[in-house]
Amino acid sequence: MDYPFELYVSKGLSTIVNVSVFAMIQAETILNVADNSGAKKLYCIKVLGGTRRRYARVGDVIVVSVKESLPNSKVKKGDVLRAVVVRTTKETKRNDGSYIRFDDNSAVLINQMREPIGTRIFGPVARELRAKRFMKIISLAPEVL
Repeated sequence: MDYPFELYVSKGLSTIVNVSVFAMIQAETILNVADNSGAKKLYCIKVLGGTRRRYARVGDVIVVSVKESLPNSKVKKGDVLRAVVVRTTKETKRNDGSYIRFDDNSAVLINQMREPIGTRIFGPVARELRAKRFMKIISLAPEVL
């Protein structure tokens, strides 16, 4: 989602610059689920990685609560689990200078061994997961961008 606002910059003359702010993954963010674990919507509770860590990017582990799920599935509504972020609407800069961004914020539910709970992954995932050692998710994904 874009939230355009006006930013006033004064360098001799006043100019108005339109700036778009894209929501990053932080506490209270609602995410889609990119696997077949049975969950449909996730609610981010905490970004792991330090006491002052506020934002999560692709490949980061977060603590989530299941807000919507399918009946008779592996996970139930209200379950508190860990998930790895696989897609974000905020662009990610790569070492070669290119940027990648997706249409939605999505995550894959993982267990304590950092393996996916589901057996299938839906949609493309970012290549940055390989550097974070989520090889099982990379191998299950239909496309790695």
